[in-house]
Amino acid sequence: MNGEVTSPLRVLIANERRDRLELLAQVVAGLGHEVIAREVDVREVGQVTAREHPDVALVGLGLSSEHALELITEIVHESSCPVIALLSARDPAYIHEAAKRGVFAYIIDASPEELQSAIDITLQRFTEYHNLQGAFGRRAVIEQAKGILMARHAIDPDSAFEMLRSHSQHNGRKVADIAEAIVESHLLLLPSPPQPTAHETETHL
Repeated sequence: MNGEVTSPLRVLIANERRDRLELLAQVVAGLGHEVIAREVDVREVGQVTAREHPDVALVGLGLSSEHALELITEIVHESSCPVIALLSARDPAYIHEAAKRGVFAYIIDASPEELQSAIDITLQRFTEYHNLQGAFGRRAVIEQAKGILMARHAIDPDSAFEMLRSHSQHNGRKVADIAEAIVESHLLLLPSPPQPTAHETETHL
């Protein structure tokens, strides 16, 4: 169980059954990681997740699938880490519902070595997923900034992007950062909606 670990992780474990929690905690610690929280109560798991910022969360299926799904929902809502569902046997219906709640992977009755491998793969995919999401987000912001520059200077898309690129090179900042600043400043400079006059207010009353 004592495999070599290059970077110990901060792990949150949750299960309706306390005996399973203790067994899992021993496995996680044996792999060289730190168990930062052991949760059973759905009402508390979200607060603990938000406070502790785990690297990964492991949620076991206990007596009630609904209880486990509620644990998953609370952790996903509060966390920026992947959640892995642990099962003792294959349960397609539960896996499907857990995926809808935000589980990033699931493991069925895994050995410590298999658990470590699954954690490594999940963290890698989770990072790739967020990088991809970030790339889509940056692209959208750049397109917004181009639209603002096109409207402001009556230029075409290529000229707008060239303005962004030129400003980026001149100031030593990324194009996405320049674009974000343009969009934010544009939103701040948008005119406020007109306030109703006293006469209009009385009319509506």
